[in-house]
Amino acid sequence: MEEDVVRLGATLVHLSPGPPYAVAGWARRLVGAGFESLWSPEVIGRGSLVPDPFVALATAAAVTDEVELGTATVQVPLHHPAELAHRVLSLASVAGDRLTLGVSPCSTEADFALLDRDHTARFRTFREQVPRLRALLAGSGPVPPLLLGSWGASVERAAREFDGWLASGHRRTPDEIVEAHGRFRAAGGGRAVVCAVPVTDPGETRAALQRYAEAGFDDAVVLLEPGGPEPEQVRALYP
Repeated sequence: MEEDVVRLGATLVHLSPGPPYAVAGWARRLVGAGFESLWSPEVIGRGSLVPDPFVALATAAAVTDEVELGTATVQVPLHHPAELAHRVLSLASVAGDRLTLGVSPCSTEADFALLDRDHTARFRTFREQVPRLRALLAGSGPVPPLLLGSWGASVERAAREFDGWLASGHRRTPDEIVEAHGRFRAAGGGRAVVCAVPVTDPGETRAALQRYAEAGFDDAVVLLEPGGPEPEQVRALYP
């Protein structure tokens, strides 16, 4: 029987208080440790600085080769579609076909409040803006794969309307994530990525990664926080 395998990625940023990682050196180190993809979220109004994902990924693109680069996720309702398309295309000009675009309506009110946006309208705004974004991107060449960061009933929507699904390991338990993954596959979903998998106890982390692999996830992306296990140690948990 073929062994269940999940590709292992890592985030370029952390969500703890304190200064951000120096992205260029951190990206090189993660790739050197053997991580197969590098991801960055869009977090604006939640305290400590989390670098802009387009800046972080462009920096990583400039100092690495071949490794996939992804947003996990861009909060589409915080942007005008034309402005967002311009930023995506600018990043694609550096990253090429390594770029994967994770998008979401977002769930955190603080980011919307900081930018004076209507948090209650985020799902409607998202539905209106994604087709415009796709059209703008398509007019300028190949469109990066679009993965939907979602939960609840939107998991099936990720299967039907997007190139894949991004689940948040930061906000949900492995039990919840695996159950939702079953619904995603039952709806005909393609690529499944669990992002921001917490790295705490090595044994628990190893067990979670193995469980996601057995469930059929294609990728797991770990969230490495300052003061925690080193990248090389975490990569060795799942050879």
